Amino acid sequence: MTKLYTKDELIEAIKEIAAAGWHKSVKKTVDVRNDGAVGNTLEILLGIQENNLPIPNAREWELKGQRAGSTSLVTLKHIEPSPRASKIVSQILLPLYGWPHEQAGKKYPDTEMSFRSTTYATGFTNRGFRIVIDKNENKLKFIFDSNHADKENNSIRKWMDDVERKAGLGSLKPEPYWGLDDLKYEIGAKIKNCFYVVSERKIENRHEYFKFNELYVMSGFDISGFIKCLEEGQAFVDFDARTGHNHGTKFRIKQNAWKNLYSSVERKI
Repeated sequence: MTKLYTKDELIEAIKEIAAAGWHKSVKKTVDVRNDGAVGNTLEILLGIQENNLPIPNAREWELKGQRAGSTSLVTLKHIEPSPRASKIVSQILLPLYGWPHEQAGKKYPDTEMSFRSTTYATGFTNRGFRIVIDKNENKLKFIFDSNHADKENNSIRKWMDDVERKAGLGSLKPEPYWGLDDLKYEIGAKIKNCFYVVSERKIENRHEYFKFNELYVMSGFDISGFIKCLEEGQAFVDFDARTGHNHGTKFRIKQNAWKNLYSSVERKI
């Protein structure tokens, strides 16, 4: 039977593991990228199952780990845009604003279309998409402005001709959005509180080792901190759909901005 820790006992257990020095990764990470290896290794060292913290209110806590200096991204939550009834991605963005998939006619049928867009609030993509924070309407909007598309690019110019034929080059109709209150609830429920560990790494005999140098105990998801991350380009919206499958619309964040999401951040190591 797995022992139940109090929060303070779990902090002390992580401190002891950190004080012991280097630990071999439980994942093969030299040739295969595995962004979860730091957290997975710590979970094994604690003797707990993956994503199942042994504290009484474990459902309210997550354990996250990262390599020091990592530029990897964290997916916070999959949330499709509103109005949901319009099926924005599958019925509007993909058929009207999509482009031929790079594997069309190879891995997929000739007609396979793609709509992949990593979209920030700090500027437009080369196809003219952007997210805009509208505090008056309390919404995060996904907009299209053809004036900001890269018309010097032949493939994008051809794509714009296609968009003009199908939907015109005006604004998106209906305009996709996420309510900020909805984001506060949906993302906040997913990452309410967090044990956040940062690790040094080294490679020996073609295997990765971790040394846990920093532990933060973070609580109280703060929507204003999340909005600031959006405004500064540290968080963004990632569309990833093709004709045969919508991989989901993801809210993602740079790992070094993770601490900005909480109202309380306590460093324990």
